[in-house]
Amino acid sequence: MKYRDLFAGVGGLLVFFGLWQGLVSSGLVQYEYVPAPSVIARGLAGMAGGAEMWEEIGHTLMAALLGWAIACGAGTAIGVVLGLSPKTRRYTLASVEMLRPLPGIAFVPVALLLFGFSIQMELLVIVAPVIWPALVNSMGGVMAVSERLTDVARTLRLSALSTITTILLPAAAPAILIGARLALTLSLIMAVAAEMIGNPVGLGYAVVREQQAMHPDRMFGYVLIMGALGILLDAGLRGIARLLLPGEFRRLSIQGRA
Repeated sequence: MKYRDLFAGVGGLLVFFGLWQGLVSSGLVQYEYVPAPSVIARGLAGMAGGAEMWEEIGHTLMAALLGWAIACGAGTAIGVVLGLSPKTRRYTLASVEMLRPLPGIAFVPVALLLFGFSIQMELLVIVAPVIWPALVNSMGGVMAVSERLTDVARTLRLSALSTITTILLPAAAPAILIGARLALTLSLIMAVAAEMIGNPVGLGYAVVREQQAMHPDRMFGYVLIMGALGILLDAGLRGIARLLLPGEFRRLSIQGRA
């Protein structure tokens, strides 16, 4: 991302918050529970001085990242197998297409019955939908590898494992990282959703708690924290992609927006 793009994005946010502040301050927006950004900022400053907010951020981050790691590991492994084996794809792709559209939130009752209010419950709700972007992109990336590269592996008489690790995975890495990027955003969303209607901890529960306590400034503050976490997580993964695939990073960034 170029610096001028970053500044343009920040400028857009400042304009948005400026309009919000103006509408509330002028009385054009008279909803009792829509505070001005200045009020939300004071609420955030007050929360930042205590340990509760940081514990909630830590819990949500831990759940989202752990669920993402599990989903990406399993999804990538399964995707590589499906990409390599046409026969396996033939007998499993229908099942993948049937399970993939299931909304992740539908797994909350099942997870509660199995694990109760626990981190295991959150992980099930996260992993169930997050695995699919990793799986589908990994499978597509492996299937798109040029046959010339596999011919090179045969010429060099590489073993199946060496062919996968030294040729197929590096060639499919851009697609795999796109899946990981999509999965990371979804994992944060599902972690918050699981906390809102399932496990009463973390940022998701904090939003519900402050809404029920009639503290709209703190509620909106938590919502803004979630947005900031999403931006930071995405930026971190993009930085890793830049280091691992410097020549492919531009294409990765363009495709990742799709």
